[in-house]
Amino acid sequence: MDLAVALYIVPTPIGNLGDISSRAIDVLNNVKLIACEDTRHSGILLSHFGIETRKTALHDHNERDRADWIIQKLSNGEAVALISDAGTPLISDPGYHLVSAVRRAGYKVIPLPGACAAITALSASGLPSDRFTFEGFLPSKEKGRIDKLTELKEDPRTLIFYESPHRIVHSLESILTALGEDRVIVMAREVTKTFETFLCGTVKEVLEQVKADPNQQKGEIVLMCHGYRLAEDEGIPTVVINTLKLLCEELPLKKASALAGQIHGMKKNALYKYGLENGL
Repeated sequence: MDLAVALYIVPTPIGNLGDISSRAIDVLNNVKLIACEDTRHSGILLSHFGIETRKTALHDHNERDRADWIIQKLSNGEAVALISDAGTPLISDPGYHLVSAVRRAGYKVIPLPGACAAITALSASGLPSDRFTFEGFLPSKEKGRIDKLTELKEDPRTLIFYESPHRIVHSLESILTALGEDRVIVMAREVTKTFETFLCGTVKEVLEQVKADPNQQKGEIVLMCHGYRLAEDEGIPTVVINTLKLLCEELPLKKASALAGQIHGMKKNALYKYGLENGL
């Protein structure tokens, strides 16, 4: 297989080894160098598939220094692949500085599709997936978590976070404090692995389940929170109604509904209907 001289972004399985693509295996077999987040960790995966390509470490602490060296490899006509410990590189993993440097140097960056814990979990969550935001890991300290979640409290998109097992209880408690105990969430754990579980319900309900079952405090975790925007059959948030009322003091209902909908990410027709029914 002849490969173009480029940096290949190659996703690896997040649990089930059968999820790697045949194209990914071909690329990893045929590049001249594989940049790994952890060569020992990736060595197990590569050995499983009989891939003997040379490896080099590229992680948070050496990425900027290694970028120039990898660009030199590209200038010598050598194709290079980038992988992380699991999933798609750069998604809460190293690679951003390398990709940026390679592009600035004028070389191609070719991405392969593949596993990503955030997207895989979202697809099975039952939460709205037409609009979402990936926020990576929440801050480790409580104040930082609360501040970050408070910023996101009125975001209408589904919120997606990664979390480590030793912090999961603390993060759920912070979500409860910042977003309210009735916010609907889904906690996906060990996605694609043997002990995969999805816990669904209000923050309070999921927190109680996690505290009661130590097994839920193990493994890789994706936390997903329903966005602030409610479905029409769930009612209109008070803050939106207040905005609509204020706008109606100066504007016709139709215009006020359009502006309130734009501000809060809601459908103007629902607000107009509410205004008509309530004499605004």
